[in-house]
Amino acid sequence: MDGVLKKTISELADAQGVSGILSIDLAALVRNYERLSADLAPSKAAAVVKADAYGLGADRVAPRLYAHGCRHFFVAQFTEALALRPRLPADAAVFVLNGLQPGNEQACARDGIIPVINSLEQLRCWSALATALGRRLPAVLQFDTGMSRLGLAPQDRKALVGLLKTGNYIDVLFVMSHLASADDPDSAQNGDQREEMELVAAEFPQFPICFANSGGIFLGKTFHGMLARPGIALYGGAPMSGAQNPMEPVVRLDIAVVQVRTVPSGARVGYSATHITTNETRLATIAAGYADGLPRSLSGRGAVYCDGIRLPIVGRVSMDSITIDISALPEGRLTHGSRVEVLGPNQTLEDLARDAGTISYEILTGLRHRYQRQYR
Repeated sequence: MDGVLKKTISELADAQGVSGILSIDLAALVRNYERLSADLAPSKAAAVVKADAYGLGADRVAPRLYAHGCRHFFVAQFTEALALRPRLPADAAVFVLNGLQPGNEQACARDGIIPVINSLEQLRCWSALATALGRRLPAVLQFDTGMSRLGLAPQDRKALVGLLKTGNYIDVLFVMSHLASADDPDSAQNGDQREEMELVAAEFPQFPICFANSGGIFLGKTFHGMLARPGIALYGGAPMSGAQNPMEPVVRLDIAVVQVRTVPSGARVGYSATHITTNETRLATIAAGYADGLPRSLSGRGAVYCDGIRLPIVGRVSMDSITIDISALPEGRLTHGSRVEVLGPNQTLEDLARDAGTISYEILTGLRHRYQRQYR
């Protein structure tokens, strides 16, 4: 019992001394997955865990989702798949969205990783390895349906039909594509891509479809296919712009105050004196900056919160610190070591992204490892 008590006291002391705490609610993450799975039924929901599960820790996120029924996991890079594969049971499928760089094929086959084939060249390399090994290898075929980023081009589909008829030892698990404007339900591109995907499905009717991303799930069942690939929605980000976010928040970020001071009217604040006070002002400097994923573009635009009160950022965001105007708070409310809310009940990922002139994906994936992570 003494050891448990000492460990608890030690953890509390560590939490009290850190400059920033990133709280990750794994229960909320699971509820988001279950909500998306219910919306998709009878189709299935995969989990996109690329970029270290959008910065939240794929080694914690993926096993938790597996425990609640997820069996399909998508990463972007082969190195991500190598790191994730040992964390999951053998019946979990790990897919590499960018396919394989030349030379990775042997390790991919050895470790049971599944490439998403984006070109005829990738298919030929994977097929050649399967032939050399004398066994069938799984793959997903991705088609470009109008995004011009990754996938087999429309003019490649005739040659692909021929390749698939030559006994090339490839087991195609899905045909897939990626929606470019699914976060905007009014975009005509959604319908255009669906029509193109329907042509793909007609040409390759023997393979199930993997189509919808987070936004695509909310476009309706004609976009779902057999397997959908939610990403940002799992982590609490809004899947559709201009609509109420149906997902639960997963992250909270609180940053410690380094210093509090009162400055007179006319005081210059931060680099290049981009802010000059117009009256006596109480300021606080907090221990995070653009090196911690809080963009420099928040300078003079963004804010943090304390007790539900908005505290604007004044001057430029620095690499490791940000200055905020705390004049709206009672004197003495914030002191050295106090924490302010950057993400939480008063400020969502979308709010912070809007003020930074970017998207929630960039904010979430940019939260660096200098924060102490607390998984709940």
